[in-house]
Amino acid sequence: MDNAIILVLFGTFGFLLVLGAPISVGLGVSALAAMWYLGDNPIKMVQMAWSSVGSFPLMALPAFILAGALMEAAGVSRRLINVAESLAGPFTGGISAATVLACVFFGAISGSGPATTAAVGMLMIPAMVRAGYDRSYAASVTAAAGGLGIVIPPSIPMVIFGISAMGLQAPPDAVEKFGQFQTVSISKLFIAGFLPGFVMAGSLMLANYIRCRRLGYHGGAEPLSARAILRTLYQGFWSILAPLVILGGIYGGFFTPTEAAIVAIFYTLFVGIFIYREVNLKEIVVALEATTWLTGRVLLVLFTATIFGRILVENQIPAHLANSLLSLIDSVPVIWAILIVFLLVVGMFMETLAAIMILVPVMVPVAYSVGIDPIHFGIVMICSLSVGFVTPPLGENLFIASGISKIDIEKIAVRALPFILALVLAIAVIAAVPGISLWLPRAMGY
Repeated sequence: MDNAIILVLFGTFGFLLVLGAPISVGLGVSALAAMWYLGDNPIKMVQMAWSSVGSFPLMALPAFILAGALMEAAGVSRRLINVAESLAGPFTGGISAATVLACVFFGAISGSGPATTAAVGMLMIPAMVRAGYDRSYAASVTAAAGGLGIVIPPSIPMVIFGISAMGLQAPPDAVEKFGQFQTVSISKLFIAGFLPGFVMAGSLMLANYIRCRRLGYHGGAEPLSARAILRTLYQGFWSILAPLVILGGIYGGFFTPTEAAIVAIFYTLFVGIFIYREVNLKEIVVALEATTWLTGRVLLVLFTATIFGRILVENQIPAHLANSLLSLIDSVPVIWAILIVFLLVVGMFMETLAAIMILVPVMVPVAYSVGIDPIHFGIVMICSLSVGFVTPPLGENLFIASGISKIDIEKIAVRALPFILALVLAIAVIAAVPGISLWLPRAMGY
């Protein structure tokens, strides 16, 4: 392999990022520089870009984004949060635990970390402040739990990981040594992410309980009321049914993730127009505008990242890096530790979707080389990158929580450190125990 191509590709990309160029520009220009160095016809970029959006699974991306925006407009998310809040009761840290639970509910319909933080934070941060919580603590727990939005399926990053990894095959020597690996599909990723999502949520709830007990944050003044819970469950019945329809249909094999996203759109429109009667034409237009803007932004990165990744694979750069790493280290736990730390650092500086599209062609071959199942690796990768939503300097959830709470980002980031530690420990457990990710897909016949 020509080592100069690595210098051209990554050198140009790094130089442009230092100059402050957008990631899509950095990827596209560095890929063009590499093609110029290799003597390829630049028209190849257009062909690669076109093929990158010509897949049926990719249709799930704008559809899930639109479904999440419509659910917010239809009042589905608000009713889910009310259900979670009714479960708080007088327990230590009950309201903040309900915030984590609300993020789990909303993550099951949005697939986005910032969207989850914004939707839940608008209601739960003021509720925690009224209950006597410090405003910075309320913001920190909301920002940390908002990252569950991309871990709990359906998840937009899982869709992108599935698309990016579908064309990557395990090398014959890895198959001979470790046996047949699972093929990557978005359905498998959705099923595999279910239990790890609850492990991540459980770690946050445990950390929240320990901190609230030390700080003296109690639950609500009212005792836990079965009547109040039943009332919110009745009022939120159609909202609770939304994630059950989406995930139940996928898990039951009734439809693919792409079809599930379309079902989610029509279900939300039906509920919002005919049952809750909160969706009007103006709200639909706003949701379409938000979907168009976000989808276009993602697809632009996808174009350039696909070209970047294709150049990597064609020049066997991932295999070269994997062999270099394995020549130095052959311990799977140590390799896991290196990969997780690297992903945590990347998440601090790079947007999640861009990081997935750039790193999957490089890191999945490393996983194959040491016998790590690609589905298991994908879940750990997404869990690791989700921490980036609450770690500066990027920390999108920190900015959103700061805007809602009117507290400085620095103060929220400091209060979030124990939650970050809890999430990292949960990721270590998920990585160390493959069954957490792989048991459910295998049990369901995948």
